[in-house]
Order: sequence, then structure tokens, then C-alpha cells
Amino acid sequence: MPLEVCATPIGNLEDVTLRVLAALAAADLVLCEDTRRTRGLLARHGITARLTSYHGHNEARRTAEVLPRLEAGETVALVSDAGMPGINDPGMRLIAAARDAGLPVTVLPGASAVETALVASGFELERYQFLGYLPRGERALASLWDELSSWPQAAVAFESPQRLPTTLASLAAAMPDRPLAVCRELTKAFEEVVRGPAVDVAARFVSPPKGEITLVLGPAPPRRTPDQAGLEAVAELVAAGVPRRQAADVVARLTGLSRNGLYRGSLEAL
Repeated sequence: MPLEVCATPIGNLEDVTLRVLAALAAADLVLCEDTRRTRGLLARHGITARLTSYHGHNEARRTAEVLPRLEAGETVALVSDAGMPGINDPGMRLIAAARDAGLPVTVLPGASAVETALVASGFELERYQFLGYLPRGERALASLWDELSSWPQAAVAFESPQRLPTTLASLAAAMPDRPLAVCRELTKAFEEVVRGPAVDVAARFVSPPKGEITLVLGPAPPRRTPDQAGLEAVAELVAAGVPRRQAADVVARLTGLSRNGLYRGSLEAL
């Protein structure tokens, strides 16, 4: 029988699928990150099951205990506190071990904080990068912002409410105009999405908020090349009444760009 990897609600307990409920009710054993959280979900839907903890501190031991049971034909369901096991939650060790042993693994999809936040952000999304939990420490964050400054697509990450103000202040200092959405308490009664330039959003969260936090960085604005910036400067001077050749000369001396190139480029842009 298979190992059934079950997605659980990220907030609202009604967001569990009928397929997951059936799997949890039928399983010989349910492995859960926190038995109290899972017991509450099961009670909400009138399900009684045998629960055993499976978390970061006992993952190796539990994997060794559960594999023989799977090999003996028992059905084991695996859940985390919220979302999909293995995505920044315990689970991948058991899943990989079951695959390596030739045992069937079935994934039952469901609610996702990543996808929910991406859609709630309202940003243009063709591609995105998932960052998991953001690193701690000023230097590590600065390195990440530097990497993301050249990433033209969206990025989504998890952050704790306690560290959120410091993280947003760091982001605002590095990329003040970067589009940002702070998605708080998704699918719950007090769901909130705060959206705007990073510097404005950081000003909104000067104190730690309550609840689960998912951050979405919108696509970075396209970088202007030096030539593009120079041509824009020439155009602005010309619009202000400066003769074109003089404007090209001024910008060339300030930027080191070719005066003739700026002049010809500004004519071609007409």
C-alpha cells in the first residue's frame, strides 16, 4: 500500500480536499508534524485516526520505523501542520526513502501558501522563484537582495512575524522601489495583503504583526543601460530648451559616453 502525502489547509480548515479526508480516515497510521494541529483538523471533519508525530527532531528515527510498515502493506498518510509536507516542512526524508525502496508514493495536492500569495499579490507572473524561509542576519539578507536585484521575475518567501520589520527595512534600503506584497494570515478571518513599493510597505510594518507571513517580491523593473540613461538625459535637456549638440556634449562629459553617439542616438529616437 502507498505512502500518501497529504496537503492540509494553510489556514481555513474547510480548504482540505475530499480526497485528503478520505485518505486520512482510511490510513493505518497518520504521521503529523504536530499531533494537536492534526487532531483539530480531523475533529473538525469527524475523523478518528491513529496519529504519530513526525517532525524535524525525529524524522530519521521515524523513517526507519515506518518503512517496514509500508513494506508490510500498511497505508501511511503523511501531513504537516499546513500545506504540503516536504515544502519547508518535514517529509522529504521519508518520501525519498520510500521511493528508493521501490514503495509507491501518492501525493494528494491541496492548498498552497506560495500559490495563494502569488495570486493575491496581483503582480504579473510568468515565472517565479521560491526562496523558502529568508536567511537571518544583515549580511545574508543583503547578499540575497543583491542577487534578486538582477532577477527580472517575481520571488516568494516565508518570514516570521518577529523578523518581518527588520527584513523589510533591509529590503527597502537595498531596493526601495521594488514592488512588494506582504500576505498575512492567508485564508483566515483576518487575512491581509499590503502591497506597494518596498519602502512604503516597510513603513507599514514597523512593529511585528500577528500571524503567518508570506512575502511576494514583484518583478524587478528593467535595468536601463548607460546608453539608455544618457539618451534620456539628452532628451530631457532638449525638452528644456538646450540645443541638441550642447545637450549631448554636457551628458557626454558627465557620463563618459560618446558625444557623437548620444547626438546620433537622440536623433534616431525622434
